[in-house]
Amino acid sequence: MNHGVAIFFTDYSIGPVEMGTALEERGFESLWAPEHSHIPLTRKSSYPQGGDLPKKYYDVMDPFVTLTAAATVTKKLKVGTGICLVVQRYPIQTAKSVASLDQISKGRFLLGIGAGWNEDEMADHGTTDSKGRFKLMEERVRAMREIWTQSKPEFNGTHVKFGPMMTWPKPIQKPLPVIVGGMYPYGARRAIAFGDGWMPHATRPEYGGSDVLAHLPAFREMAKSAGRDPAAIPITTFGTPAEPATLKRYRDAGIDRVVFSIASEDRDKTLATLDKLAAGMRESG
Repeated sequence: MNHGVAIFFTDYSIGPVEMGTALEERGFESLWAPEHSHIPLTRKSSYPQGGDLPKKYYDVMDPFVTLTAAATVTKKLKVGTGICLVVQRYPIQTAKSVASLDQISKGRFLLGIGAGWNEDEMADHGTTDSKGRFKLMEERVRAMREIWTQSKPEFNGTHVKFGPMMTWPKPIQKPLPVIVGGMYPYGARRAIAFGDGWMPHATRPEYGGSDVLAHLPAFREMAKSAGRDPAAIPITTFGTPAEPATLKRYRDAGIDRVVFSIASEDRDKTLATLDKLAAGMRESG
């Protein structure tokens, strides 16, 4: 089981260069950066975890910029978006950003995606039908796959249309992994339909006192029913508790990667946090 760390990079947190180096030195497999382009002052949708929206959501840096910085100072560390808000990004330009980062990192990029939750934010990007955002996300992913894999791609969908064209670079990875975020059952269903992996939160109030492991048997049966091998859809749990006993339980359940979410703190506090996480990793085996 691999171990990653997610952080909202801000102008008051540790920087991505120091973070990437620190993670690689401590044996972590991956670094994950979320995104929000902005936070409108109106609010139609509540913060999924309850309460006030944390300050870091307003302050977070662009993930493609921060992950590129981390990739340039590391050799093995994978860099991933956790998550890229595809419904807020134009697919042709996003496809180029993804391919460019995969080239710069020499094939170490992981595209974690989601449709987002902030209706006001996505509306400012032209996605005004929040209920239809999942179909929009799927179509944009399929369009980007055409761009990544074809020398003269074209696409004629409901939401995305472009005629034959040429654009480079192409990703090094074939296929470039698209890891679909979201809870069971709907996020799991989307991951099975068009993803290369599933990335649910480890814990959520909607799980009713359990965690995502309770849904793994149903997820695997869902994958089989759709004609997919469950083993070919790796599971990454986001915001995973760092207790050694929990990590052992996730490993034994067949989770492929756990990601720890840490605070947007300065260098010294972050390095101390990473030392504790690394010690827990070693204790869990």
